[in-house]
Amino acid sequence: MDVNGLLTELYGRLPDLVRAAVDGLSPDELRWSPRPGANPVGWLVWHLTRIQDDHVADLLGEAQIWAGDGWAARFGRTADPHDTGYGHTPEQVAAVRPESAEALVDYYETVAARTAAFLAALSPADLDRVVDESWDPPVTLGVRLVSVAEDDLQHVGQAAYLRGLIRPS
Repeated sequence: MDVNGLLTELYGRLPDLVRAAVDGLSPDELRWSPRPGANPVGWLVWHLTRIQDDHVADLLGEAQIWAGDGWAARFGRTADPHDTGYGHTPEQVAAVRPESAEALVDYYETVAARTAAFLAALSPADLDRVVDESWDPPVTLGVRLVSVAEDDLQHVGQAAYLRGLIRPS
């Protein structure tokens, strides 16, 4: 398997996991948390999508999808490209209010489609390109893509667990 196939397989598993985590949940269920200050399903899926959108847009040198087409309004947010959820206080977490499960899926699938196109065009040599020199060692494209996938997988797993608390099977 080549690098494109491997990364496409990894990222290609996420859309079904995102859909399964939110499918059929009401807006109130998307905002439910097991205790004050805990991250709800809606915030977790919004955040993992924001991180992928932010990081892949940066790698492409393009604007984030979040900044256009009214995405932010569907979550009760402004189109601030710096608002990814990183470092959110409990009050900021509670302020992320997805209008529906479909809004989360639609935003994720739009971001995932751009990511898939980006991954399909990569060569093995691209993975060694340094994309962030503020770390020691500097972060390569390959490391950044693994980091985004790892973050997304952790958060979608947390969302799936919470979904089980909301609607036990």
